[in-house]
Amino acid sequence: MLRATDGVTFFEARHTPAPLPVGLGDARVRALLGWRAVLSRLGFIGQDPARYDGVGFGNVSARLDAEHAVAETPAFLVSGTQTGGVETLTSEGLCAVLKYDLTQNRVWSVGPTPPSSESMTHGALYSARPDARWVFHGHSPALWAAASALGLPTTSPEVPYGTPEMAIEVARLVQSGPPVGVLVMGGHTDGVVAYGPTPDEAGAALVAALAAALQRTE
Repeated sequence: MLRATDGVTFFEARHTPAPLPVGLGDARVRALLGWRAVLSRLGFIGQDPARYDGVGFGNVSARLDAEHAVAETPAFLVSGTQTGGVETLTSEGLCAVLKYDLTQNRVWSVGPTPPSSESMTHGALYSARPDARWVFHGHSPALWAAASALGLPTTSPEVPYGTPEMAIEVARLVQSGPPVGVLVMGGHTDGVVAYGPTPDEAGAALVAALAAALQRTE
């Protein structure tokens, strides 16, 4: 069900407003924005007055090279908080998460916009799967409802999005999973996550899962 806090950032965001760090890789940025556009067209990312009280939804990220990390946790590029409703996202809607700390419930980032409220979950997935380099989080009522029938791993319905508990749940599910996968967030209405070593693999997995879910309703 919809929680009154949907759209809220639960962690402490230690964000430095600034241009994106140099050396992120133009190809990486283009690929991230390209797949974000695809997922937006497919309805995984967006903003709808009739859903979630009009709160924007969906975010994407890409692992950064180790040189960008300032701690043991991975660094990654992620779309900014409440950018779901932006029709055409540019690099101004991205930021770099340099580190995160589950025990302190804190995220450190730099960029033109603060990080997505799901950034801690993205980070925990990267930590749990060193081979994962791309993570896409979207909303799909059809896929979410078909999770059990499709055998998709699902987080506990008691665990809300954007929290250290959700990050731990996601990490638990992907640790023993395949290198490319899709999972469902049981405590985050319609929330789904795809990950993989390349953007095309992660995106294709999400699209294929949606197609399978829609076939069940025909």
